[in-house]
Amino acid sequence: MRDNEKVLGEERLQFILDTLKNASDPIAGRALGEMTNVSRQVIVGDVTLLKAKGEPIMATSRGYIYMHPQNGPQKLEKVIVCNHVAEQTETELNIFVDNGVTVKDVKIEHPVYGDLTASVMVSNRNEVKNFLKKIYETNASLLSQLTEGIHLHTVFADNEQQIAQAEKALEKAGILVK
Repeated sequence: MRDNEKVLGEERLQFILDTLKNASDPIAGRALGEMTNVSRQVIVGDVTLLKAKGEPIMATSRGYIYMHPQNGPQKLEKVIVCNHVAEQTETELNIFVDNGVTVKDVKIEHPVYGDLTASVMVSNRNEVKNFLKKIYETNASLLSQLTEGIHLHTVFADNEQQIAQAEKALEKAGILVK
């Protein structure tokens, strides 16, 4: 974009949309702000507007991603209930990704707010490591800590066998709730 000149309104929205559509990895709000010479908070508002217009943008711990429609074979999606202490989070996520399963999100049922969902989007050990690093660096709480460890994950994989293997390993680790 232009040096030191703010990109305004609709032009900025279109730039954000085009940038996310063409990105292969998540892009942080701070980086989008630097590209358009606005604050990260302005980008947060812009992304909210784009979502309100129906754009499939997801906020992850690593930044924003555009959820392109799937071409080719559909992934199998399932919700799995887990229960564990915070220290077992890495084990849990690694069990999923080691079996070829992507963890899309985490959900809890909060007594006041109802269902709360947060994006996770990890599909390999490096992404798990970076996700947990961000949790620890920001001193953020895991959603499961609000419910004494019980939570749900929406996961997806290429086939049922991958999910079944992950469930078996989670059961062995004492994490799966049946």
